[in-house]
Amino acid sequence: MGSESGRVKRGEQSRISQWLRRRPKPSPEDPEHVREALLLSAATAGLPLAPAAHPAGYRCSCDRIGCPTPARHPLSFAWQTQSTTDSAQIERWARNQPQANFITATGMVHDVLDVPLEAGASALGRLLAAGVEVGPVAESGGTGDQARMLFFTATRGTPEDEDEWWPCELDCHPETMDEHPGLRWHCRGSYVLVPPAALPGDLAVTWIRGTEHPLPDPLTLLEALTDACAAYAVAADQTPSAAWPLSR
Repeated sequence: MGSESGRVKRGEQSRISQWLRRRPKPSPEDPEHVREALLLSAATAGLPLAPAAHPAGYRCSCDRIGCPTPARHPLSFAWQTQSTTDSAQIERWARNQPQANFITATGMVHDVLDVPLEAGASALGRLLAAGVEVGPVAESGGTGDQARMLFFTATRGTPEDEDEWWPCELDCHPETMDEHPGLRWHCRGSYVLVPPAALPGDLAVTWIRGTEHPLPDPLTLLEALTDACAAYAVAADQTPSAAWPLSR
């Protein structure tokens, strides 16, 4: 009886081994493979990541009624301490939550200069033509001022004089960004979605320039971005001063 049981078990193991060998290997073009590779590349570049909500139709996957930032916010209130560049943890999150977007916490390693898409495209062309090292750039889909371009830069760090270090709330807060249609400087206390991310309405956040580009000093981009935002505001019949970041 025992020998028969052993033969059955060996037979089952053999069939399982044959099935595993016949399974197709994941394709490098598979969307999940591409998503995971892009997230790991961002973490390797030093961007700390944490899971975020995702679209559920035209709504947000969270249970908040009338979510003001659908699919654009972290899953956890502890996102600042949860954010990590640990590849094993990011792989676990990505595989266990295949629909989740990811945010990157700013003000730790990097900041993000966030401008209207049209203004960003104009500034990007000007910067590249001038030979400026731009760094990673992402495009966030939307209509009007919701269509944005994100310029990833090095953070200002921690000045010796704490009075010279401002939190992101001086410019905007992740949930009140509609009040800031011009340039938004995401630094300490803020976050942005990191590509690839899906948004309601079949929109997305994608890389224009990837994380293989080094993070530049934000001040090397600021003049071109503020000039482009001012021109965009005038063209849109807005108040030009609204395109400038708040005074420091």
